[in-house]
Amino acid sequence: MRFLTAFLLLACGLAQAQGPSQPPYQASAPLSWELKNARWFDGQKIQRGSLYVENGVFVARKPAKVNRKMDIHGQQVLINPLAEAHNHNLQTAWGWGQYAQTYLDEGVFYAAMLCGDPAGVAEVKPLTATPAAPDVSFVTACITSSDGYPLAAVLPEPSAEAAAAQKQIVLVDSPELALAQWPAIKARGGNWLRIVLAHSERPELRGRPEMFGRLGLTPETANALTRLARADGRRVVAHVETAADFDAALAAGVDAIAHLPGYANTLDEAPERFAISEAAAAQAARQHTAVITTTAATALFKLDAATLAALRDVQRANLARLQAAGVQLLIGSDVFVGTGRAELHALDDLGLDRATLLRLATRDTPLALFPGRKLGCFDPGCEASFLVLGADPLTDLATIDMPLLRVKQGRLLTRLADVAAASSQASTSTADPPKKAAAKKKGGKAKTPSKAKQR
Repeated sequence: MRFLTAFLLLACGLAQAQGPSQPPYQASAPLSWELKNARWFDGQKIQRGSLYVENGVFVARKPAKVNRKMDIHGQQVLINPLAEAHNHNLQTAWGWGQYAQTYLDEGVFYAAMLCGDPAGVAEVKPLTATPAAPDVSFVTACITSSDGYPLAAVLPEPSAEAAAAQKQIVLVDSPELALAQWPAIKARGGNWLRIVLAHSERPELRGRPEMFGRLGLTPETANALTRLARADGRRVVAHVETAADFDAALAAGVDAIAHLPGYANTLDEAPERFAISEAAAAQAARQHTAVITTTAATALFKLDAATLAALRDVQRANLARLQAAGVQLLIGSDVFVGTGRAELHALDDLGLDRATLLRLATRDTPLALFPGRKLGCFDPGCEASFLVLGADPLTDLATIDMPLLRVKQGRLLTRLADVAAASSQASTSTADPPKKAAAKKKGGKAKTPSKAKQR
């Protein structure tokens, strides 16, 4: 009776442990599902009951034809897939080949890439338009100053000449240039643009050779770009480093802020430079400005113990202040070799409430990345995308590291081609009771057909 469940769990879950040589995930045809005795996370707590899937969405009643029936016993829990609100590893064809399967492995079905070149993104978009692929939102207008971040990271030899020659990032140094370059910025496409604010409160850093490629826009230029974007119906996400950058982004009126101040301390500054004020948190809530956390990225800087502890204290305080004000937090890691799952664990280590953390990862962030879709829920009409975990993640978050089953819009995701191909065929079910042999009637002998019936 448990054979089908065990087989599916083996086929869809355990294959991830065998390394990058594994074949890519494939998607079955859309399936109708009956999930009996299910337990699922609804954004606040664990619910119990039966769930039904038809035509890629959850439905209220059992479908007339069910392809897959599962009786979910024991400690297994369903959650909606995770999301990644800040990364760059899927915005090129090379990066897609390296990391797209990792997203599916880790149960991260939704992602935002925040600084893609339009030509590179054009190569990737067809790859995203398949059932066995993460859904990705791309930002293709990434704007900084002519000496701004991330030029130092993307140029082989950082220099003013190399910065002017590259095409991935738009360079703007004044409000007047923002207006002049707006037609070219619009031509890069997309519904969002990303602006960079980095140490905007320290103009004395301009012109220093060691700071080339590590700074960003002036607050005045950020204001001008945000006004132009708003007038054109586009939204703006701002990269920030310090609390002063955070304030400048709010003053500009951006829609989202990428990075919790204090995610890094590249200039070895005092921790208080990264502390968000209560007034700023209240303003962010009032303006409905979301904050993408990226605390997992802190581990990339290999800080000494004392510096790391000081930054983590600032991060805890900032998170608490933003939550108390009611600011929308979004899960994003900015870890190039990882996904949003790394940020989930980083925030858990910082002490974020587990139910809140799972809600942010499985509902709030997916909805922010793809507004208008019914994501992060198990109600009728919601997209039937979910993970089956071996235990309750509210008590054991490590269980998210090994999804037992992945389903995307009703399709089973598996590395086994024959399983994907055969999934829509009729099969033995863990939910069906065993068939009983027909009982013999009392008297033992079967009735002899009448002569009329024999003729």
